[in-house]
Amino acid sequence: MSPLNIATVEHIQIWTLNMPEIGNAITGLDVIEAIEGAVDACNADPDIRAVILTGEGKIFSAGGNVKEMADKQGMFGVDERAKRRAYIAGIQRIPRAMRRLEVPIIAAVNGAAIGAGLDLAMMCDIRIASDRASFAESFVSIGLIPGDGGTWFLPRAIGWERAAEMTYTGERIDAATALEWGLVSRVVPHESLMAQADALAGRIANNPGEALRMAKRLMQESQSGSLDSVLGLAAAMQPLAHLDPEHEARIAKWRSE
Repeated sequence: MSPLNIATVEHIQIWTLNMPEIGNAITGLDVIEAIEGAVDACNADPDIRAVILTGEGKIFSAGGNVKEMADKQGMFGVDERAKRRAYIAGIQRIPRAMRRLEVPIIAAVNGAAIGAGLDLAMMCDIRIASDRASFAESFVSIGLIPGDGGTWFLPRAIGWERAAEMTYTGERIDAATALEWGLVSRVVPHESLMAQADALAGRIANNPGEALRMAKRLMQESQSGSLDSVLGLAAAMQPLAHLDPEHEARIAKWRSE
């Protein structure tokens, strides 16, 4: 059974973390490779214009596999020098993969998003939460630090002070607080979560695929690049957008209306 189920409907893919028996923990090599493979396949398929990421069962993702930590299995069973390499060659492959995903991705957070599970949600462009969802940057509560990029993603979404509060306390916040803090864009009844995520993905996927991919690249550049670098990239990309047949078709449609 794959740790990541992938379903494609027209221009939208749904990625479902499929390990409910371990809380959809994402530190196993199998799920890391599955996420990398999904990203690369999506990037290679010009028909895909939006992705939804969610979790099977009651939990979005519990993050690290605490049982493996306690039993010192897998990446948690090597010595300290090897453990540094294990993080780089293991869990840190996920933020690198998610960062190179070319199409917009929506996290449909169906339950608890804890530790690396929260960080995975933060790697998405947009987050929609079930009213049953909760969020915690919980690493310090078990004597660890965010090892997968959480201190890079979280402050960019909710600001330094609130990210610091979550990181330094490890405490959980509910969906309503996540909405107030800007961690999610909306909170919806649990039963309608996937329908609303799909509707938003459909509104995104209604737009030309190449323009979407370039727009996402510009949004990413704006997070850390200078205004000049963003403008330069836009100037290089815009002529390509003008050459896209979908642009021509939509201009022709506009003229006829």
